[in-house]
Amino acid sequence: MSLPEGLLWRELRKRPGGFKFRRQHPAGVYVLDFYCAAVRLAIEVDGFAHATGGVASSDARRSAWLRSQQVATTRIPAKLILDDLSAVVTRIVEICVDRAKRGRENTPVPLHHPADGPPPRAGEEA
Repeated sequence: MSLPEGLLWRELRKRPGGFKFRRQHPAGVYVLDFYCAAVRLAIEVDGFAHATGGVASSDARRSAWLRSQQVATTRIPAKLILDDLSAVVTRIVEICVDRAKRGRENTPVPLHHPADGPPPRAGEEA
């Protein structure tokens, strides 16, 4: 890992906001810098090389593929991690909380468990 990735990992492994993060997480043919499975969030640390043409288009393809898998990607400039690590971690937690809220709102709550059979008829509640 690069210095910015190492610094960020040192903070993310403390589970900020109660969110668990993985590092070097495989996703299809890609390897994500960091990943929070609970909210399907990929975190990519971008150094200077990510601003160049070839790498930028590769990053765009990666992000598009991840979106097709319902995984959001947030890209963090390495310089920002070096300049203000606590603000970066705070923003990552904010994104996770927002995604967690949206996930609960969009997930239908089942009325019964289909594996347990149909719900009881009126008057037959046990």
